[in-house]
Amino acid sequence: MKKILLLLFLFLSINKISAQWDLSASMGLDFKSSPSFRDYVNTGFSYGNDLIPTFKSAINFTGEAAYKLSNTFALGLEYGLQIDSYTASAGPGGIYEISYTMQKPSIVAYYVIPGNGYQLKLGGGAGPRLASLTEKIYNSADYSVNGYGFLLKAEGNTILSRYFYALIGANIRYDVTGDVSNGQNTLINRATGEVLNLNAISFGIYLGISFIL
Repeated sequence: MKKILLLLFLFLSINKISAQWDLSASMGLDFKSSPSFRDYVNTGFSYGNDLIPTFKSAINFTGEAAYKLSNTFALGLEYGLQIDSYTASAGPGGIYEISYTMQKPSIVAYYVIPGNGYQLKLGGGAGPRLASLTEKIYNSADYSVNGYGFLLKAEGNTILSRYFYALIGANIRYDVTGDVSNGQNTLINRATGEVLNLNAISFGIYLGISFIL
């Protein structure tokens, strides 16, 4: 009888801090500074008012699954997709286009502040970075590059119904990549002779929805 009561007590104790799944999807805007990308475009293809500024906006789509291990700690797997592009005139009848998408999977550790109908999450993490770039002047060429990145984020969730929450958040990211290439060619800054990379620091804001079980 004592063993049964002990097992029941342990079960109830564990159940009080049982793990939760926190699934979310969001869309946001990143304000990023990528010096190599900016200088490559500005020195070779952009003029006057079309110069890329120090910070340029880019769209970011993010999905995440987080596992709540206790009331105040969670681990998450985040997948982000950043999309950036630039278009300019390339002489009579020509258009210059450069665009890239960067996949940003990260493992994130969270400190969770629970509340009645809301929760706050403060997190940090890291992961690999995988980018595909396309440049078109008169012909189109595809390139790729890999690297790694870090992030810090703060997120708030407010209840909409029993399981659904509105989500608002902000993050800071630092991404480091190698040289952009396609195995045969690299993209070289005409003014400096440096090979293009996609190193960047960015500040992002995003909105979305969470499904918390």
